[in-house]
Amino acid sequence: MTRSPSTHLWRPYTQMKTAAPPLEAVATAGTRIRLADGRELIDGIASWWTAVHGYNHPHIAQAVAGQLAAMPHVMFGGLTHAPAERLAARLAALLPGDLDHVFFSDSGSVAVEVALKMAAQYWLNRGIAGRTKVLAFRGGYHGDTMGAMSVCDPEEGMHRRFGAWLPEQVFCDLPRTAAGVDALDAALARHGDTLAAIIVEPLVQGAGGMLMHPPEVLARVASLAERHGLPLIADEIFTGFGRTGSLFACEQAGIVPDIVCLSKALTGGTLTLAATVARREIFSAFLSDDPAAALMHGPTFMANPLACAAANASLDLFAQEPRLAQAQAIGERLAEGFAPLRGLPGIADVRVLGAIGCVQFARAPDLAAMKARLLGRGVWVRPFGDILYLTPALTVGEADLAHLVAAVVATAREEASRTNS
Repeated sequence: MTRSPSTHLWRPYTQMKTAAPPLEAVATAGTRIRLADGRELIDGIASWWTAVHGYNHPHIAQAVAGQLAAMPHVMFGGLTHAPAERLAARLAALLPGDLDHVFFSDSGSVAVEVALKMAAQYWLNRGIAGRTKVLAFRGGYHGDTMGAMSVCDPEEGMHRRFGAWLPEQVFCDLPRTAAGVDALDAALARHGDTLAAIIVEPLVQGAGGMLMHPPEVLARVASLAERHGLPLIADEIFTGFGRTGSLFACEQAGIVPDIVCLSKALTGGTLTLAATVARREIFSAFLSDDPAAALMHGPTFMANPLACAAANASLDLFAQEPRLAQAQAIGERLAEGFAPLRGLPGIADVRVLGAIGCVQFARAPDLAAMKARLLGRGVWVRPFGDILYLTPALTVGEADLAHLVAAVVATAREEASRTNS
């Protein structure tokens, strides 16, 4: 039985005056979402890239249930608990280099805010003033809170109308060419004394349009950050935990950023949790006899034991089951399945990296009509801008993946034909 949507809910990224009513979900299992009207949809985007093990994985469910019975939450100011201690140690062991110091929060945007704050205070604690800006890259997206918005693409991003409200940052293109390297080098030299850090989405700028760059581009960014003595913040909120085919995207470029932001798939899509992880040099700058040198940040539900239990269980699954091999196999299937779309009139690009497959149209499509056609084909996929993409659970079965690919290819063909006519 379906119900009328609540008139009290304000939905995300939605023009409430004109939007169609949302679909009511009543249950999930594996890669499926069951609706109140009885329909079952194959989820092609893993609930905004979070449910890497599929929905309702029993190992995660058991861990959360056990933690709920023992201690659902306790404040993290002056107290600690085993799930957070264990998770921090495991993340430090998995991340490259000396990324050893983990600050927990409760969303990706806040993880970025904490990273920006760490970078700014790193200089202040060393007695160096005036470093009030961050260098970010066009095409990037880092979240919806004010600091995070300020390092999103200022012209093409969804936050461009907030320009007058936001801190002014420095923006460059990713150094894809020798000329791009020179331009970034020159910008870093020009703004050097005002910069606190560089922030980058490694390998894929996700919400900016699934814009992909090879590992050597990321390596150039890291090299220039080191040359100019600037901390590098890697926003792995989307790319972390197997999405690009390695556990963390930075691994593919062989770099060790100074700060890493994690969220999304951290708990396997079960509960909200984020982490900002810093190298020893960053952490050491906060150690002082002066109380004011401490990191003055503390989300009320930081290191929530339920979320930490879910994240620990998710890491168990990465250790015990072949998630990275599954991601690579998904990438091969996406590349094969999307290949017939390459070169079609109306299709600007087709790109695949790890368990991410993207079709870019030559012109912005009718998103509402496209979503309706995808629903008619039994899949839950949310195209945006000029792209239609898949980021399924890493555990997606062969039949469900084939269904998703076929639905996207058919829908893309229809849209390309419409916009090309």
